[in-house]
Amino acid sequence: MENQVKDYSYAMDLNGSRVIRLKVSQESKTVVKDQEGNEVEDSENLTDEEITQNGYTKEETPYNSDEVKTVENYKKSKEILEKRFKELHVDNYIIRLDEETGDILIEITENNNTDSIVSNLGTTGKFEIIDTDTQEVLMDNNDIKLANVMYGSDSTSTTSSGTAVYLNIEFTKEGTKKLEDISNKYVETTNTTTENTTTDETTDQTEETTEKTVTMKIDDEEIMTTSFDEPLRTGKLQLSIGNSTTNTDTLNDYIQQANSMAIVLDTGNMPVKYDVDTNEYVKSDITQNQIQIVEYIIIGIVVFALIVLIIRYKIAGILGAFSFIGLMSILLLTIRYANVVLSIEGVFGIVIVLILNYIFINKFLNKLKENRKDLSKKNVIDANKETYKEFFIRIVPVIIMVVAFCFVNWVPISSFGMVMMWGIALIAIYNVIITNNLLKLKVKD
Repeated sequence: MENQVKDYSYAMDLNGSRVIRLKVSQESKTVVKDQEGNEVEDSENLTDEEITQNGYTKEETPYNSDEVKTVENYKKSKEILEKRFKELHVDNYIIRLDEETGDILIEITENNNTDSIVSNLGTTGKFEIIDTDTQEVLMDNNDIKLANVMYGSDSTSTTSSGTAVYLNIEFTKEGTKKLEDISNKYVETTNTTTENTTTDETTDQTEETTEKTVTMKIDDEEIMTTSFDEPLRTGKLQLSIGNSTTNTDTLNDYIQQANSMAIVLDTGNMPVKYDVDTNEYVKSDITQNQIQIVEYIIIGIVVFALIVLIIRYKIAGILGAFSFIGLMSILLLTIRYANVVLSIEGVFGIVIVLILNYIFINKFLNKLKENRKDLSKKNVIDANKETYKEFFIRIVPVIIMVVAFCFVNWVPISSFGMVMMWGIALIAIYNVIITNNLLKLKVKD
């Protein structure tokens, strides 16, 4: 047996949190330069003897120079991380910056996506298209307008090789012009040489193919080296991620990989390189036993309240109790599938919604009790309308407050607001459809 119902999205105060400390990188990289001071390509394949013979020199260059380590760059790095959280749909997080050291402390909710999120934190996001031969930078992050993921069927008329995933990069107006110029210049060309032989009057032709290529890099890691078959005038560059596949797990891996790259490119290049110094899980102060005790208390109060309802209104009370249980179930499912982040304040919001719904049903049943001698379907409809009018007019200030809370960028408040918003909406819709029709069953005519 497997539970197919989506689990709740818990906030840090209920589910614990992952604490990550990013420290300004103190590492250096070894750079090999020629006699003119230009960086040598593929220097990692050179031996020390080859470097000496060619007159090259080795230099240890820090990833973060003293000019880079400024408060302004620290703040910009923090802003870029916040943008990444937003594109990753991470709402429940805390991020703090130490302006003296540049260290960033991050606290996010622990869930199945946490490891994937953490993997994006230490990535700088430096994008470059360079001349493969001269190492000249032709395009960089400033030329990118947006990056996203595209995928679709890769098939022919007779066969289907599955779904292909692409990293789609769209460039700015200036970047579009640069890409067009690059795609015109960096192409494969074929030169034909004709040689005449005077003795036997024969002609020999030889073809020599030359290719100017560009290399695309992300965080100084080579992604691909290519030339262009035709000019690119649309300002879009689509890079294939992996191969076409029909395997769902493989496809999801490709999509996740492409999505991570797209988010990093779309949010900009962090001016400071960071290393993940600390990555640890911190348990919630609230234990599972404490949560279960609260659940049992709420269930006990609900059962007692429904018994009171049944004793007071008899058959109508039983129907009202069924209606109450139905709304409670739908509310809990709605919170799950609407991806509401549930905090302690959100649990308090659930309790308030149940209280409001109990008040609504009690008012409804009380109005029916007043007309029990000549009860008809029209009386049920009229009682429902009167209850709606009285109930919702009185909670208008609450509705305004709840809507405002939904837009607050602080999880405890937004969690309470979202739970209340869905709860009030369900009270309005559910009772007119379900409760109203259930109570009509009590009417004979």
